[in-house]
Amino acid sequence: MEQQTENDILAAVDLGSNSFHMIIARLRDGHFQVVDKLREMVQLRAGLDKHNELSDEAQARAIACLERFGERIKDLPAGSVRVVGTNTLRIAENSRPFLRKARIALGHSIAIIAGEEEARLVYLGVAHALAFDHSRRLVIDIGGGSTEFIIGEGFNGLRRESLEMGCVSFSQRFFADGTITRTRIQIALIAAGSRIRALQQPYRKMGWTEAVGASGTIRSVANIVKENGWADDGVITPESIDKIIDAMVEAGHIDTLQILGLSNERTNVLAGGVCILKAAFERLNIDRMIVSDGALREGLLYDLLGRIQHDDERDRTVVSLARRYQVDEEHAERVSVMATQLFEQVAKDWSMDHEEQLQYLQWAAKLHEVGLSISHDQSHKHSAYLVEYSDLPGFSREEQHALAVIVRGQRRSFPRKELRKLPDELQQTTERLTILLRLAMVFNRGRSEQTDTFVALTVKEKGLRLSLPAGWLSEHPLTESDLLREAHYLKEIGLQLKIRESLPS
Repeated sequence: MEQQTENDILAAVDLGSNSFHMIIARLRDGHFQVVDKLREMVQLRAGLDKHNELSDEAQARAIACLERFGERIKDLPAGSVRVVGTNTLRIAENSRPFLRKARIALGHSIAIIAGEEEARLVYLGVAHALAFDHSRRLVIDIGGGSTEFIIGEGFNGLRRESLEMGCVSFSQRFFADGTITRTRIQIALIAAGSRIRALQQPYRKMGWTEAVGASGTIRSVANIVKENGWADDGVITPESIDKIIDAMVEAGHIDTLQILGLSNERTNVLAGGVCILKAAFERLNIDRMIVSDGALREGLLYDLLGRIQHDDERDRTVVSLARRYQVDEEHAERVSVMATQLFEQVAKDWSMDHEEQLQYLQWAAKLHEVGLSISHDQSHKHSAYLVEYSDLPGFSREEQHALAVIVRGQRRSFPRKELRKLPDELQQTTERLTILLRLAMVFNRGRSEQTDTFVALTVKEKGLRLSLPAGWLSEHPLTESDLLREAHYLKEIGLQLKIRESLPS
């Protein structure tokens, strides 16, 4: 029997607004086989107050769940696990202290992803689960706090939208006391329809051959439809949604709501989710919808597999953004090459031996001049803004901010304020990558120069020592001036940069 090792195991965790999901898979010959799935109804969104603060009770439920999850994955290598938070953790004002506790409980870092990135991963999970061909499809995922709409072909999402409405948030807003009436449902339908209206025309214009639903609400609806024989094989139709609405109105309250196929844990969020689904059917002219078992957590797993196999969506994103803003690719590559050389010299002493840390430095080098498309003046700030606020598929919110900080810090004063906004565990690494990009920039400021000078960079107790060939500084007075200025900037953050020339041979 073949022995299983930790390197064979991949895990993905989705910290959703309603449920937390974990999927564990065994990697074999470039593919994975699911070995376990765990799901707990945490209802994190229900713990948000009017100030968007997570209650102590909701945090306690979440941490207890993550401690149980952590038992399974704490010993797995960091590169084999992806954990993401979605809508509720995007908007919670006190998410940062919660995430510190959550990371300890789970034993792995947690990334908060934007709605568009959530939509990309949902589509990826659904497309693989149903083995999509190249026909155009619409995928909808109704979560606890947001709803994602994606049109794609094959495994490629062509258009993605994430709307701020979900089964928990809508149930809290329109059915808070549990009472269900025709009037309340109509009000909720109008609210959902008004939000979907923004994407109604472009989505209808693109068109699709099949609509697919994913995740809790839609799967619950499909199960109800199937168990009650309201449609064939659980396919959701407008008529079957209306039958569910009729049943809810007849019950009048969630405490007396009993529908064949409805689980107890779904009862209190069904009304909000069904209203969103009906509004989507009406606004987008959907006449039937099939349901996928795959969703965000499966998408995470396939995205992680892509990174392991060096097919990283983030690489494509960086190239695409650089070309969109007509970056001088040859110059960017020179900066990247030198930054890589500097990284390799200090990586061990600075405890930066992870391949992904080098990737960030190389991505920053390739994007550091995107802001020139706006203006040469303050171009480093323009570059950082574009990196921070562009839609960057593959990047989490923290990853995107870290990349923007490195780009922002390429010259002039060090971006200490921006650094402090990062999670604690990213601050030191991001600061050090910024330093390496700054030094690479100094030696490539001449742009067209083919620099073959070897620069030796050494980590010392209080900072760095930069060693150059004898006589080099006198032959490059502008670079010498830039290096002295750089030493001044680094001194402001408590780091010494000593510059010396080696003795002539």
